[in-house]
Amino acid sequence: MHTTIGVVAHVDSGKTTFCEQLLYHTNSIKKRGRVDHQDAFLDNHAIERQRGITIFAEQGRIDYNGQAYTLIDTPGHIDFAPEMERAIHVMDAAIVIISAVDGIEGHTETVWHLLREHHVPTFIFINKVDREGADVASVMSAIKKDLSPNALLFNDGFNTTVKEWLAERDEQLMEKYFADNLEENDCLESLKQAINHEQAFVCMSGSALKDEGVLAFFETIAQLMETKIDVNGPFEGKVYKIRHDYQQRLTFMKALSGVLKVRDEFTFGETTEKVTEIRLYNGNGFTTVPQVQAGDIFAVKGLATPLIGDVIGATETNPAQFDMIPTLQAKVIYEGALHIKELHRVFREIEAEEPSLRVVWNEKFQEISVHVMGTIQLEVLTELVKERFGIEVQFGKPQILYKETIAAPAIGYGHFEPLKHYAEVHLKMEPNNRGAGITFSNRCHADDLSVGHQRLIEKHLFERDHHGLLTGFPVTDIHLTLLTGRAHNKHTDGGDFREASFRALRQGLEQVENVLLEPYYRFKMKASSDHIGRMMSDIQQASGSFEAPNLTEDTVTLYGRAPVATFMDYSTQFAAYTNGKGALTLQFDGYDVCHNSDEIIEQIGYNKNADPEYTSSSIFCAKGKGYSVPWGEAKAAMHCEVHEID
Repeated sequence: MHTTIGVVAHVDSGKTTFCEQLLYHTNSIKKRGRVDHQDAFLDNHAIERQRGITIFAEQGRIDYNGQAYTLIDTPGHIDFAPEMERAIHVMDAAIVIISAVDGIEGHTETVWHLLREHHVPTFIFINKVDREGADVASVMSAIKKDLSPNALLFNDGFNTTVKEWLAERDEQLMEKYFADNLEENDCLESLKQAINHEQAFVCMSGSALKDEGVLAFFETIAQLMETKIDVNGPFEGKVYKIRHDYQQRLTFMKALSGVLKVRDEFTFGETTEKVTEIRLYNGNGFTTVPQVQAGDIFAVKGLATPLIGDVIGATETNPAQFDMIPTLQAKVIYEGALHIKELHRVFREIEAEEPSLRVVWNEKFQEISVHVMGTIQLEVLTELVKERFGIEVQFGKPQILYKETIAAPAIGYGHFEPLKHYAEVHLKMEPNNRGAGITFSNRCHADDLSVGHQRLIEKHLFERDHHGLLTGFPVTDIHLTLLTGRAHNKHTDGGDFREASFRALRQGLEQVENVLLEPYYRFKMKASSDHIGRMMSDIQQASGSFEAPNLTEDTVTLYGRAPVATFMDYSTQFAAYTNGKGALTLQFDGYDVCHNSDEIIEQIGYNKNADPEYTSSSIFCAKGKGYSVPWGEAKAAMHCEVHEID
């Protein structure tokens, strides 16, 4: 039996120190490291040790009382949240570290929402009880209020309070309780079930730095955790991390079912690849093994095709979707002798390890841009590229990543018929719910277009982002419906439907009002009530909105939303006027209508008619020659019967 436990927290909550103590007590390491001494076992990258923060999700192996565990230490800084989120996808359980001094902070709430979304049984360690100002009772109250009312303080095991808590939630236990016949074993089984169904969240307190309560907490988890695995089914493994070791790609995954052996083969499209080595990692050290089974966390060599989020061996599965999305874009500035295309290859290798980086190549200007969470990530990228590839790069000032959508339905028409090519596509386009992204449905009859061609159109529509007309940023929140289309028995090939589909989508955009969207934060601001006027004024000036203030005798708390563009640097200003005593929590809250659209559109200066990758015109053929038909005349020239908006 193998259990994977992830450790997650807001930055500086003591997460890595907790992991060091746990690995030491379970004999996985011989010496305890410290973040401030730059020798933490799981912060084994030079950049992590220099900065004193966890950047990469690394794992340690624990064998304790005959049970095997993998402990994953995840980043706590918001700039590296995508790395943390990917690790959540392979956790059997999670430990959330919360400071007894600072309480629930911004990233704590983000992490909690992700764990609930993925239904990961969760335990809470209230750390730093040795510090001045530590208040476990206050933190427990905040946990019950802001995270879950089902949080249960378990420092004293199955005491009377815990038994009463369980009895209140279980009729059978209630009967035994009133009959004075409630045994600890009864409580144990009930609590196990409640934890597994996310109806109980066991909390314990201690000090990782002073080595108080860490082992007792882990022993409690070992007692209460139940992991179910399927070793008999066919092998399936979920990819959650990719690294490169001396130019060799390592694909990290968790075995979901079955057994994987060295020399097993997998087919990806038309490519067959073979597992040439299996590694079990403990920090940056590893042992090679001939096989692994369901529950194991491991790395393989030999697989070059799978991406993070893919499930290897599955007959039919959709790649994992991730919530932590970068809202900034920065241009790579390079003045060395290396050809820009080689530098692009370098960044694509890094992108394989960090998919949220989204490396963007601008062919027209021969420029590379990257999508990032924040400025700390850019600083780390600069160091990483220099250390690993010996290349010195800089980055331009990060710019907001905008998106576009439509305000009304339209039907887009695309026709592509240069000589010896033929494809036509009719797409209905409707505004989607905010945050729904691009979705697709099909109303095309097989008599009009083969099922194979219909699937090809859908594939092409999702193979890349589509540029909007206002700024060239991607379109989103649009539902596409394939109405009809046409192929030629002799002249149609797959690429023709890509051209026709893209032109149909672009032609539909031309017909309706386009709307610019920008990323928003949901914020929580808490400070002395003396500052309420300043807080509300600042939010309004930032084009934000807030709910009715939550007032106590001494403090005020404001909840609301504000654009990332106006609020991403506000924390420094807020800390200054509250003398560092205020608390500001920011969480990405999706995209909404841009507060200064006209200004941004003018600033970007996108020319929709000069975009080399997109055109709204269609190509028709007459007398052996192809000719262009502008978007406004395309509908009348279509070969299929046209539809009208319902």
